[in-house]
Amino acid sequence: MSVEPKLKRFKQNVLSKYQIYNSIFMTLPFDTITKTGVLLPLFHETCQKGFAKGEDPTTIVDTFFKKYQARRTKESQINLLFRFIQYIERQVVLFDAIEDAAFPIINNMEGLGTLRNLKETANSENRLQELKDYLEEFKVRIVLTAHPTQFYPGSVLGIITDLTEAIKENNLSEISNLFGQLGKTPFFKREKPTPYDEAISLIWYLENVFYASFGEIYNYIQQNIYDDGKKHNEIINVGFWPGGDRDGNPFVKPDTTLKVAKKLKQAILKKYYQDLKSLRRRLTFRDVEERVIRLETIMYNYSLDPYSTDGITYKELIKELLSIRNHIVKEHQSLYVSQINNLINRIHIFGYHFATLDIRQDSRIHHAVFTTVIDHLIEKGSGYFPKNYHDLTEAEQIDILSKANDDIDDLSVFDDEMVVNTLKTIKCIKDIQANNGEKGANRYIISNNQTALNVMQLFSMLKMIAFKDNLTVDVVPLFETITDLENAPAVMEQLYSNPAYRAHVAKRGNKQTIMLGFSDGTKDGGYLMANWGIFKAKELLTEMSRKYDITAIFFDGRGGPPARGGGKTHNFYASLGPTIEDKEVQLTIQGQTISSNFGTLESSQYNLEQLISSGLFNRFGKNKIPLSQEDRAVMNDLAETSYQTYKNFKSHPMFIPYLERMSTLKYYAKTNIGSRPSKRGSSDSLVFSDLRAIPFVGSWSQLKQNVPGFFGVGTAIKAYEDRGELNKVIRLYNNSKFFKTLLDNSMMSLTKSFFDLTKYMAKDKEFGAFWTIIYEEYLTTKRLLLKVSGYTELMENEPSGKASIEVRESIVLPLLTIQQYALKKIQDLNKAEVKDEEQLEIFEKIVTRSLFGNINASRNSA
Repeated sequence: MSVEPKLKRFKQNVLSKYQIYNSIFMTLPFDTITKTGVLLPLFHETCQKGFAKGEDPTTIVDTFFKKYQARRTKESQINLLFRFIQYIERQVVLFDAIEDAAFPIINNMEGLGTLRNLKETANSENRLQELKDYLEEFKVRIVLTAHPTQFYPGSVLGIITDLTEAIKENNLSEISNLFGQLGKTPFFKREKPTPYDEAISLIWYLENVFYASFGEIYNYIQQNIYDDGKKHNEIINVGFWPGGDRDGNPFVKPDTTLKVAKKLKQAILKKYYQDLKSLRRRLTFRDVEERVIRLETIMYNYSLDPYSTDGITYKELIKELLSIRNHIVKEHQSLYVSQINNLINRIHIFGYHFATLDIRQDSRIHHAVFTTVIDHLIEKGSGYFPKNYHDLTEAEQIDILSKANDDIDDLSVFDDEMVVNTLKTIKCIKDIQANNGEKGANRYIISNNQTALNVMQLFSMLKMIAFKDNLTVDVVPLFETITDLENAPAVMEQLYSNPAYRAHVAKRGNKQTIMLGFSDGTKDGGYLMANWGIFKAKELLTEMSRKYDITAIFFDGRGGPPARGGGKTHNFYASLGPTIEDKEVQLTIQGQTISSNFGTLESSQYNLEQLISSGLFNRFGKNKIPLSQEDRAVMNDLAETSYQTYKNFKSHPMFIPYLERMSTLKYYAKTNIGSRPSKRGSSDSLVFSDLRAIPFVGSWSQLKQNVPGFFGVGTAIKAYEDRGELNKVIRLYNNSKFFKTLLDNSMMSLTKSFFDLTKYMAKDKEFGAFWTIIYEEYLTTKRLLLKVSGYTELMENEPSGKASIEVRESIVLPLLTIQQYALKKIQDLNKAEVKDEEQLEIFEKIVTRSLFGNINASRNSA
């Protein structure tokens, strides 16, 4: 059977369908202005022609109204722009649904990177036993975070799901009804979601997608690779941040954490009940039926009250199901054994916790809390903490902390809310472990971790508040900035050299999880340096950990777009080589990455299999050769040059003013998409270190300038071109899959850039020169990436991905034009002698509303 090329499949199954369904969608009368659907294509055409002629957004909008809508009042024009925004938002949803429906046709579900392909490769190379052995210790953990890069409310996500199914079946009447529903469903949130709301929306994915896809993957491995019916390593698991991630989010309280943990347990018990209910219809045999009914009844009641003492323990449930299975094998010809196995496998993966709730807090908060706790203990006359504790050296403090064994049972002695909440959260972990099992919550992540003292402060607090001599929690330092990454190996050696901490790691299986943050790394050091800095840190941390007989487990804080460590993520894991520990792949999945990469059963299964295979590729692939010294030197030099270029750019006097006044940065806080504040500090003026990575990267994306995904890359490569040594960079590109993946992902950032949109800024007296710096770096990077890769156009190796981006960028072109038009109006209104507050409010509303569609359209940034 011949398979059409991927691009052809995309054109037939996505592009053609979009054109057909969009034409139906545009004729539906959603509102009083029935002409919106007719006028939008004309506006779209005006935008395309206008930018081709070098016109600015203001001229384009004015031209459109003059040519097609000359009789409209100013108020009526504004209303039409709002209608355009609403239509375009819904066009993006339509395209999402069509792409989701076509996913299994566009992507080869049994091709390269899938488990079937992995098994066949191992078979043909006579390495099946090696594969089995490796699967016994290998794990993939995806950690769902509530970071606000997803602008769809739950009701719209539901419509996308239903629309996807209707499109698969070509059910025109249902599609038409869903279009109608879509037209009348609000896309924006009038109030910020609470952290609990965020948790509920992500639990939807656990129940409706991951429960099935994780189960299918595990079943496949169990049946087709092991084929022995025995219990094996669970291989895949899921982590969860909403309700536990307190970093920068004052709204996550200890009660929130407990409430989310309870909801997670309740959700998984309901899934087991539903599976038992289905089993009951099949297992109607004597000596079996009543046992299944009994389990079903227990599980139903237990799901209503997950903390009831009348439930059934995890071990009892597994034991009873195994007993039923064995009885059926013996007495009933193994009828429906595979369905029982499927349930046992899911219970093995998800336990009574469903997802492991991670706790996270900033080291600076810990330090403040810890200081209060120590002062209290000193005042009380602790046997461990001397009165001059705060004057001691870091090493002396660590020594005391490793031995401290005070009990702090009564939290009412503390007045400060932050102190009480931090300490209560530690108690919560123990409560969750008692109710959901140890995997319910067994990791505490310290963001902005800079020293070994940061880790030991938390280590001792965990013991003194709740765990005493039996600490069943992993302490996970998170290294983010370039400096912190460089210091990380020394920090870990200090910890490994501490007998108390080393003993704790031994009790945790001689494994140490270390988190590395891409988002803040890129914000701090630019694209190449952030990625190379993390690569080098992983090498040194691997070497350091092995020296102490410890396995380093790397947990990557990756965002959706390449600028935040995303892009084709599995390619990174397949490119690490032998110098980096590869027993586990752990990464954060957030915002639109969840819905775009894991939003449907097919995409979830496919992308999980790609991650599993990429981790195993290091073992099985031809990637055993580390970078040569020459290639390393080039990579290092490129990263350093790019870092310097980015640092100079970041310290340009116009950098902050440009973001503040020419971008959408300050409007992120008004979108009500996430529960946490959009910046860390409380000062009115914009301070770079307070900026969160998401609005920072997002603002460049809205400008269609994607600076964090390429700035400095072109200048770094040009230095080699100027010296006549470009061949060294080309050799590195051909030799290193890691470097190739970096440049390929940077090409994605360039593909999504569109400088014609903001070309008018070049004439701006204040910001013209600054805009030109960005544009010239874009041109240099684009030219040299094509030269190094040998491509004639960007993303030449990924034609279907490029085509998808082009359609999405085309859909939002009118939206971007409206946004820039509104931003320019705001600038002019702010310069006026008398401010028209009413007009200002209207245009600010346009900017905020246009953020939604632009971000949602970028879902394939993941």
